[in-house]
Amino acid sequence: MEFDAFTGGIAPGGLRSKSDIRILICYILKSVNAPLSGAEIIHILQEKSLANYFEANDALSALVALGNVRKEEDDTYVLEPQGKSVADNLDVLLPLSVRDKAITAAMNLLSSAKMERENAVTTQRTENGYNVTCHISGGDMELMKLTVYVPDLYQARIVKKNFHRDPQRVYNLLLAALTGDDELTKDILGR
Repeated sequence: MEFDAFTGGIAPGGLRSKSDIRILICYILKSVNAPLSGAEIIHILQEKSLANYFEANDALSALVALGNVRKEEDDTYVLEPQGKSVADNLDVLLPLSVRDKAITAAMNLLSSAKMERENAVTTQRTENGYNVTCHISGGDMELMKLTVYVPDLYQARIVKKNFHRDPQRVYNLLLAALTGDDELTKDILGR
C-alpha cells in the first residue's frame, strides 16, 4: 500500500493513506447514524491520533466533492447512499483497531454532547465577575438549578467543564448535603 498522506500527529497504526481516511470518515458516519459537524469528525480522528488534521479536512472536502457525503445547511455532514456503500464494502480495508478507536471516540463525543444538552450551563457577566448557572435535568424536568459566583471567566469555564464531567455526582452530593445524609456525602466524596 502506498502512503500518500502527511503523518504528523499520527500514532503508530494510524492512517497514512488518503483513501483510508475517506473510508474511515464514511465508516464513522454510518456507524453513529447521525449527522456530525466537521469539527466533531476531526475531533474523533484527532482524539485517537488516527489521521493528520490537514489530511482529515481534505478527506472530508473530497467526500463532499465525490458525492459520498452531503454538507447540510447547519454545517453537519450526512452520509449519502454512495458513501454508505463505501463504508459497507471497504471498511474491512481498515485495521480493526482503527475502527474500534474511531467508534469509541465517536460514542464518547455523542455521549458528552448529550450530557451537555441535558445539563446546560449558562454564564452571565456581572459587575464583579460571573454567575455560572448549572441546570441538572431528570429527563423531561429540571431537578436542580445551582448558581455559583466566580471572579473571572477562566474559573467560570473550569466550573462548566467540571460540572459536565459528572452532573449526577454534583446532584447526589448536594442532595446528600442538603438532606443531612453524612454517610452518603462521605461515600460520594470517597469516589
